[in-house]
Amino acid sequence: MVASVYPTNFFQGIGALTYLKVLSLFGSRLSGSLTSQGLCELTHLEELHISSTYLGGALPSCLANLTSLQILNLDANKFSEDIALSPLKKLTSLHYLSLSDNHFQIPISFQPFFNHSKLTHIYAENNEVYTDTNIETLEPTFQLNTLVLSGCGKCSAIPKFIYSQHNLKTLKLMHLNLTGEFPSWLLENNTMLNTLSLVNNSLSGPIELLAHSHMSLEDLDISKNFLDSHIPVEIGASLPSLRYLNISRNSLSGSIPPSIGDMKWLQYLDLSQNYLSGGIPEKLTMGCLSLSFLTLSDNNLQGEIFSEKFSLFQLEDLNLDGNYFSGSVPKSLSNCFNLHSIDFSNNNLSGRIPSWMGNMSSLQEIIMPNNGLEGPIPINFCQLRNLLILDLSKNNISGSLPSCFSTGQIINLHLSKNKLKGSLTTQFCHISSLVTLDLSDNQLSGNIPDCINMLGELSYLILKNNNIKGEIPSQLCKLQKLSLIDLSQNHLSGHIPSCLNLTTFDELYDRDYNFMPISGIHVESFKNTLSIGEPVHFTTKNMEYSYKGKILSYMSGIDFSCNKLIGKIPLEIGHLSKIQVLNLSHNILVGQIPSTFSNLVQIESLDLSYNNLSGKIPPQLVELYFLSIFSVAYNNLSGEIPARIRQFATFDESCYQGNPLLCGKPMKSCLATSPPPMIQEDPTQGREDDGFIDMGVFYVSLIVSYIMVLITIATVLYINPYWRQAWFYYTEMCCISSYYFVVDHLSKP
Repeated sequence: MVASVYPTNFFQGIGALTYLKVLSLFGSRLSGSLTSQGLCELTHLEELHISSTYLGGALPSCLANLTSLQILNLDANKFSEDIALSPLKKLTSLHYLSLSDNHFQIPISFQPFFNHSKLTHIYAENNEVYTDTNIETLEPTFQLNTLVLSGCGKCSAIPKFIYSQHNLKTLKLMHLNLTGEFPSWLLENNTMLNTLSLVNNSLSGPIELLAHSHMSLEDLDISKNFLDSHIPVEIGASLPSLRYLNISRNSLSGSIPPSIGDMKWLQYLDLSQNYLSGGIPEKLTMGCLSLSFLTLSDNNLQGEIFSEKFSLFQLEDLNLDGNYFSGSVPKSLSNCFNLHSIDFSNNNLSGRIPSWMGNMSSLQEIIMPNNGLEGPIPINFCQLRNLLILDLSKNNISGSLPSCFSTGQIINLHLSKNKLKGSLTTQFCHISSLVTLDLSDNQLSGNIPDCINMLGELSYLILKNNNIKGEIPSQLCKLQKLSLIDLSQNHLSGHIPSCLNLTTFDELYDRDYNFMPISGIHVESFKNTLSIGEPVHFTTKNMEYSYKGKILSYMSGIDFSCNKLIGKIPLEIGHLSKIQVLNLSHNILVGQIPSTFSNLVQIESLDLSYNNLSGKIPPQLVELYFLSIFSVAYNNLSGEIPARIRQFATFDESCYQGNPLLCGKPMKSCLATSPPPMIQEDPTQGREDDGFIDMGVFYVSLIVSYIMVLITIATVLYINPYWRQAWFYYTEMCCISSYYFVVDHLSKP
C-alpha cells in the first residue's frame, strides 16, 4: 500500500495501518518537524520515502522502532542532526539510505553504521561532513555498492573504511577538501568500479594508474584538485572503457597523450585549465569516434586546431578558447552536423570566417572573439535559424551588418571592436529574442532606428564609439527590460529622454516569472544561456570592466558621455533607483543638478563633468552611501560643496575643479572669499589735450569701429561653436562677478 494524500493531521491517523510496508510522502507540503505520533507505530514498514518536503529539525528517537526498514529516503528536506546521535544507527536492516540535500552532520568515518551489515547504498550529498576525533579501530560489516558524499568542511584524508570496500561500483567524494595522492588502490580493490568522482578536493602529486587495464571504469572526474606532472602516457590503455573523463582545473603539464585515442567509447573529455602544451594528437581526432564534448580551454596548446585526418563527426560541443591555436577555422568541422557550440575565443586564428559554417543548421553558439579573423560576416549565416549566441568581437571583421539578422532567435549578439561600417538600419528590429546587442567600437553611422522599441527582450544595448548621430529616440522608453545602455563617444544631439526606465535583469525573476516569452525558452534554460554567455564590456568607475553571468544580471547603468546632448538633465533620471552607473560627461547640458539624484541609492559612479551645469550641488547627495566615483568638474557650479562626510569625504579637488564659484573643502574656503580692492583714479587722467580734435569725425569713426568689432565677433562666434561656448561662459562669469561685487559693497554699512 502506498500513501499519497497528505492532510495536516496525516501522521495522527496513520498509526492504525500497522501492516503498512511502503509509505511515500514525496513532494508533500508537510512542514515543521517529523512527528512521532503514528509513524513510529509502523513496525512492519520496509520502505519510507520522505523527500522534497518542508520538514526539518531532528529525527524522532522512536524511529529506531522501525526495525524492518530496508529503504529510507530523506532527500531534499531541512533535517539537521548529528547522524552519530540519531536513531538511524539502530536501523540495522537498512539496505538503502539517502540523506542528500539536508543539514545533517555526518562523520566521514561512517562509524555509526559499521554494524549495518546489509547496507549497500549510501547517498549523502550536500550535508555537513566532519572528521571524527575519537575513532575506534573497527572494521565495517557492510560492503557498499554505492557511496555518494559531499559537503563543506576539511576532512583530511580519504576515510580508512573505504580501504576495506571491494564491491564499489559508484564512489563520489566531492567538495570535502580531501588530501593525499590519487587513490589508484581504489581501482585495484574494486574491479567493478564504474564511476569515480573526487571533484573539488586537495589531492596532489602525479596521477598513478595501474599497470594493467581496468575494464569497468566508465566515468572518472578528478577536476578541481592540485594534481601535477603529466597525464599518464598509458591512460588510454589503462582505462579503455572510459566514457567520461574530466581532469580540468589541475596543474597538469606536458602534452595530451595520444593514447586517449584508444578510448573508443569516450563521449566527454575535459582537460581545461591546466598547463598542457603542444597540439591536439591526430590519434585522438581519429580514434575517439564517440566523442561529443571536447573542452581543452585555457591551456598552452598551439598549432593548427585539427589536421586533415579527422573523425570526430559526433561532436556537439567544442571549446578550445584561451590557447595559442593558429591558422584558419578547420574545414574538417563542416562534417560535424550535430555541432551546436563552438568556442575558439582568445586564440591566434586568422583568415576569413568560412561560409560553410552557415550550412551547419544545428549551430546555436558561435564564439570566436579576440582572434585575427577578417573579411565580412558570411551571408550564409542567415540560414542559422537556431543560432542563440554570435560573438565575433575583437577581430578585423569588415563590411556592413547582414540584413538577414532579422530572422532567427539570437539572444546575444557581440560584434564590438571590429571594422564594421554602414548605418544602423531596421535589420535588428525584428529579432524579438535579442537580449544583448553590442556593436561598440566600430565605424557605424546613421541614426538609432525608431523601431528599436520592437526589441521587447533587450536588456543590454552597447553602441559606444561609433559615428551614430541624431537624437536619442524616445522609443527606448518602451524597452521595459533595458538594464545597461551605453551610447557614449558618438555624435548624438538633442535632449535626454525623460521617460527612460532602467531595471536590472535579475529584477525580472523577482516578479515570479516562470516562463520567458523568448521563442518558448524556459526561464531556467534562459538563465543558463545568460550565465555561460559572453561578457558585456561597460565603463564603470573610469575603467572598462567585463560583466558576465549572474554579476551582469545585477548591473544597471547609463553612459551618454562624449556626445552633443543639450538641455537640462531630466528630473526623472533621479527615479532610476537601481542604476549603479550614470555618466553624462562631455556634453552641453545646462541647468541644475536634479535634487532627485538623492534617490539613486545604488549609484557607485556619477560623472557630470564638462558640461554647462549651474547652481549648487544638492547637499542631499551625501546620502548616497555606495558612491565611490563622483565628478562635476568644469561646469558653472557655484555655492558651497556638500559636507565632507561619508563618501564625500573621499573626493578630492579634481572632482570639483573648473568651477571658480565653488567653495568649501577641498576647494577654497567660503569665508576666505573677499571683494577685489578698489582702484583709485589717477587725478592726472581725463584731462583734455590742448591740441585740436575734430569731435564730429571722432564720434563717427568711433561708432563705425564699434559696429565693425561687433560684426567681427558675432561672425567668429557663429562659425566656431567652441569659441561661442567660451564667450558665453566668460560673459556669465563677468555678470556673476559683478553681481557679487555690488552685493558685497551694498551690504557694508
